[in-house]
Amino acid sequence: MASKEEFRKFVSNKPSLADYVENGSMTWQKFYEMFDLYGEDSSVWDKYLNRKNTEESSFNKINDIIKNVDINSIKEHISTAQKALDFVQELTSKDTAGKVAKAISTPRPINKFFED
Repeated sequence: MASKEEFRKFVSNKPSLADYVENGSMTWQKFYEMFDLYGEDSSVWDKYLNRKNTEESSFNKINDIIKNVDINSIKEHISTAQKALDFVQELTSKDTAGKVAKAISTPRPINKFFED
């Protein structure tokens, strides 16, 4: 059985474990039970102690994706989309302008109700 002092020393050398307790995914009790069962040199700790490496590797992946983006291609796609939107806007504005002009210029029919 591991002592509390050994566990405290282990935890003080591994500050990344506190992040798991703070975000609620683990408790100090669970960490102590793992420490008691497996000891401090077990591979069970890799998941909790290599967190920075996984964060760094995911950051590197995102960085690589951004590096491989072709800016000119993006500009072309944006330009094409803008032209399409301008075309649709032009069509709809002409259509509504035509309807307004037609509504204004069309005379209203005169209705005779009493045979005047």
